[in-house]
Amino acid sequence: MAHVQIRFNKSRGQPGRGTPDHAWRVFVDGKEYLCKNVRIEGIVSYSERVGDDWNIACEGDIEIDRENSLISVVQKL
Repeated sequence: MAHVQIRFNKSRGQPGRGTPDHAWRVFVDGKEYLCKNVRIEGIVSYSERVGDDWNIACEGDIEIDRENSLISVVQKL
């Protein structure tokens, strides 16, 4: 499982930062994903501060649905 951080995309719509609909930044092991929708499926999640930014964080794996621009965070047993 990875440490997953979810943050609102304050620069959405700007060059290289997705469309205005790409509201979320998801960080997994140092890689950033931009998406329109996020789903956290039954995992303990918590807020954390990184510098001046606040995240929702959890431990899990991500599943990417590119067709719907959805990232789901799940725990695989």
